Amino acid sequence: MTDEVEKVFRSESRRVLATLIRLLGDFDLAEEALQEAFAAAVERWPAEGVPRSPRAWLVSTGRFKAIDALRRRSRFDASLTLLAEQLGSGITAPLEIDGEILEDDTLRLIFTCCHPGLQSDAQIALTLREVCGLTTEEIASAFLSPAPTIAQRIVRAKNKIKTAKIPYLVPSRAELPERLATVLHVIYLVFNEGYSASSGTSLTRHDLSSEAIRLARNLVELLPEPEAMGLLALMLLHESRRHARTTSDGAVVLLDDQDRSLWNTEQISEGVALVERALRSRNIGPYTLQAAISAIHAESKSAAETDWQEIVGLYDVLLRADPSPVVELNRAVAVAMRDGPAAGLSLIDSILVRGELNDYALAHSARAELCRRLGRSSEAREAYERALSLTQQEAQRRFVESRLDELRAAAQTAC
Repeated sequence: MTDEVEKVFRSESRRVLATLIRLLGDFDLAEEALQEAFAAAVERWPAEGVPRSPRAWLVSTGRFKAIDALRRRSRFDASLTLLAEQLGSGITAPLEIDGEILEDDTLRLIFTCCHPGLQSDAQIALTLREVCGLTTEEIASAFLSPAPTIAQRIVRAKNKIKTAKIPYLVPSRAELPERLATVLHVIYLVFNEGYSASSGTSLTRHDLSSEAIRLARNLVELLPEPEAMGLLALMLLHESRRHARTTSDGAVVLLDDQDRSLWNTEQISEGVALVERALRSRNIGPYTLQAAISAIHAESKSAAETDWQEIVGLYDVLLRADPSPVVELNRAVAVAMRDGPAAGLSLIDSILVRGELNDYALAHSARAELCRRLGRSSEAREAYERALSLTQQEAQRRFVESRLDELRAAAQTAC
């Protein structure tokens, strides 16, 4: 794949796929058409040049490739003849909602994947596969499930969409609120994979986090609910720290050590304004609470000057609104900053003893860090080694390995 085609693939392939799925009405046929379109681009673009609108070219090429494939197959399956004729008759019109045209096929695809007719675990797995482009193995890792189980969920979800004729559209305004929670959840999952990639050499995937923010903006315009604004704010505030999160060679930089002059002030301003707007509604949900915590970090000049008392208080509210062991872990880290590492370590140990985060690398990394600060080097090494065994992301592995090297060096010096 040439550099130009590869660049377009990274930036446009998932949106092209979303449009092809709408036009062709079949996930597998659309995925095959996407591959054919990019194969044609590899062959033709070096000689003809990159089209003025690469995405439109790829959609058109993929659609015609799919029609040709169906016509060839129709010689052996007569039922495909009508489908090929229907697909060849024209482009599906854009969706109209209350007199407004919404031409965002990725958002439509998310609503399709999150249709209430599908099981919740299948909704998320299908979205991560089709919208994010994650492999089945990556999704299985996120679910802590075997890859064949995830593959079966995805296949069943695709078949259900096809057989039940679930439409590829954003629901009516009346139906949007009841579908909003699931859609917000999957958009956040897309962002999380971009903000902290589950595997690979790079800590982040800018294409995914940018796409999640774009989708959230469209969703806020469509349905300006407080939690939609809270999610957009949360993602903007996290994204504002992107350039400070790694060194020039890709090494991880912890929040306390980041150069805050590298933080994006425009994204911070927009995020803080959205948080304040969502809080004024008094209809406060988990995304708004997390965004409020991020806003405190964003507006603090340093870790030492951060209002940790306020952050712990917000985590207390978040735990009541959306209890989870990960929220407990984050609160424990905040308590460690407010009351000292021993207080935070006690809380983390009480979480780990329950077993819910035994396979969560960040829990062991957090424990290791607090043990290190307390001078409990052997416990810190043990916790870092456990974290390393659970970490698939290369930048995170390098960070944990560097901590282990520091501890080993200190032990040798002490001897």
